[in-house]
Amino acid sequence: DLKAFERRLTEYIHCLQPATGRWRMLLIVVSVCTATGAWNWLIDPETQKVSFFTSLWNHPFFTISCITLIGLFFAGIHKRVVAPSIIAARCRTVLAEYNMSCDDTGKLILKPRPHVQ
Repeated sequence: DLKAFERRLTEYIHCLQPATGRWRMLLIVVSVCTATGAWNWLIDPETQKVSFFTSLWNHPFFTISCITLIGLFFAGIHKRVVAPSIIAARCRTVLAEYNMSCDDTGKLILKPRPHVQ
């Protein structure tokens, strides 16, 4: 039973890796776009002279990328990026009851039995 559980856990974590990689790439791209847009927004001399909403209107790249980044976080991208580690941590919590643990790939780690004297 342990081998079947380990095989299923490693399979599940392995299947999450491609999707996690895509979500990480999307988060990196949107974060870089937001940072680049913010830099251009901040160094623009007109930003200080006009109102906040006018300056955002003048910099649509920053505005759109910032809204996209906020939308991604509200959609739960932070959970999707770390999904395999969340599953492994929850499995470690449950397996601790049975003197076992698992690594980040889902491989079981058998701990020695505590000696009661």
